[in-house]
Amino acid sequence: MNTPAIDRPIKAISVHPISLGRRIKNNIAAAFFALSFAIALVPLVWVLWIVIQRGSYAIVQPGWWSHSLRGVLPEHFAGGVYHALYGTVIQAAVAALIAIPLGFMTAVYLAEYGSGRLARFTTFMVDVLAGLPSIVAALFIFSLWIATIGFPQSAFAVSLALVLLMLPVVVRSTEEMLRLVPQDLREASYALGIPKWKTIMRIVVPIALPGMITGILLAIARVMGETAPVLVLVGYSRSINFDIFNGNMASLPLLIYSELNNPERAGFLRVWGAALTLIIVVAVVYLVAAVANRLIEWRRR
Repeated sequence: MNTPAIDRPIKAISVHPISLGRRIKNNIAAAFFALSFAIALVPLVWVLWIVIQRGSYAIVQPGWWSHSLRGVLPEHFAGGVYHALYGTVIQAAVAALIAIPLGFMTAVYLAEYGSGRLARFTTFMVDVLAGLPSIVAALFIFSLWIATIGFPQSAFAVSLALVLLMLPVVVRSTEEMLRLVPQDLREASYALGIPKWKTIMRIVVPIALPGMITGILLAIARVMGETAPVLVLVGYSRSINFDIFNGNMASLPLLIYSELNNPERAGFLRVWGAALTLIIVVAVVYLVAAVANRLIEWRRR
């Protein structure tokens, strides 16, 4: 009598050892990737070390973070970058207030509603903006906002140029995060009779929120270091100016450019100190993005 197949013992699965040739190829590929990473890391570490080495003296001086350069002679190393730091932050903040809602609504349209020619045209224009040089954005705002409409050069004009540079990053990152949300969640919500707009705002957006926040903060960090808009659209001021619609206003990139013309040692120290300050500000923005993602994930648990 034959033994039923279900009662027969299972034979041990034989695992063939990895051949010598495959192991050699794997080790070569791993070594190649490690070497490529090390080569890419060298210039990054080198630049960071040079900036820290030359700028650390300036940022630890009294008044660097709390004073402007008002009344400070070019050959005297005194004062600080309070006025430029304020200009950098306020220009990026105003640009974010405009770009984030526009980018979010555009991304929602492309990911949830977009179809046909309008969606393809919108996608094409976002791709064009993504490759737009900052000097072109600055010249466009200058010709429209200043030369045509007649408004004066101001920090607000700089923010408008930064909007053009920030918008495609916000749109692309938000759109990709929305598309990563499983379609089954949308269909389950529709099956319960929930309208599409409420499904997007109550289900899709909260799930995609961590990635959206990261993309938005990365866009803000990117525009903080743009130099062309501040060179074209606003003049440099050595004192603080809280009015973004009138008068000159300093920013960290503009301060660096201005102090490059100073042959004194004080100018050298201010240039590298401002560069290190800008790196610290961008690093803080990245840190805020990481902390925000952790907090959102912790609340979900």
